[in-house]
Amino acid sequence: MPATPETLPLERLLARAEAVLGRLEAVLPPPILPTNWEGAVAFRWRKRQGRGWLQPIRQPHPIRLADLENIDNQKERTTLNTRQFVAGQPANNVLLTGARGCGKSSLVKAVLNEFSAEGLRLIEVDKEDLIDLADIVDLIAERPERFIIFCDDLSFEAGETAYKALKSVLDGSIAAPPDNVLIYATSNRRHLMPEYFSENLENTRVDGEIHPGEATEEKVSLSERFGLWISFYPFSQEDYLAIARHWLRHFGVDEATIAGSEREALNWALGRGSRSGRVAWQFARDLAGRRKKPATRKKL
Repeated sequence: MPATPETLPLERLLARAEAVLGRLEAVLPPPILPTNWEGAVAFRWRKRQGRGWLQPIRQPHPIRLADLENIDNQKERTTLNTRQFVAGQPANNVLLTGARGCGKSSLVKAVLNEFSAEGLRLIEVDKEDLIDLADIVDLIAERPERFIIFCDDLSFEAGETAYKALKSVLDGSIAAPPDNVLIYATSNRRHLMPEYFSENLENTRVDGEIHPGEATEEKVSLSERFGLWISFYPFSQEDYLAIARHWLRHFGVDEATIAGSEREALNWALGRGSRSGRVAWQFARDLAGRRKKPATRKKL
């Protein structure tokens, strides 16, 4: 029907209303889709415009326990605790601390691969999203699976308050933690928060703090809520070389090349300032990539 003088103002009003609604839809948060629990064994907590959801990880890291060398004690303790958890037995939250690049995060990923067929699931949560821990726990509390909430490279600076949400979920809320949830965290700091020499002086004022010893207790109390502490230490030279050889074999490098790569591997570590499993893996990737012939591309 063609517009008439009588209907023209109404049509203009409707057009403006549609334009306003279009702009509103562009800024409104997207609808939260139900979590596809059967489609993944690992998830990441994501947030957009104040709304959080569990994003399935389609390709979890494939590392296995057999790939982690020279941390046998750490593997045994973590695996035993996780096996108890998956079996429905009492188990502890775990804090893995120590030297960088020595397998803390890789061990958690390998444990997931070891027990995912038995119902273990992993949810990765960034430090900035720890305030949502209570919501995450409520979301999974009634699920039949067993969940590890994974906080990687966790530490807090002075003035941050997100650690209080973590303390509450670990052991401090009026609600009992669900039996199907544990928290595994990695950190380079054993107590997760900065500590100062002056804080050991109970009778000294520290930045206006009347009782600095009580402030120190507050910091230590966070790490103490993890029932299992597992420490990692720097690798010796031979340990580093053994890990480099393992990864070179993993990438298909021949034994003759591996035998002659020792000096190059040590120089690689010297340039990085660290003999760690991560550095050994990076060296192996570099050497394997240089040794392999590039695939020929078909001409179009």
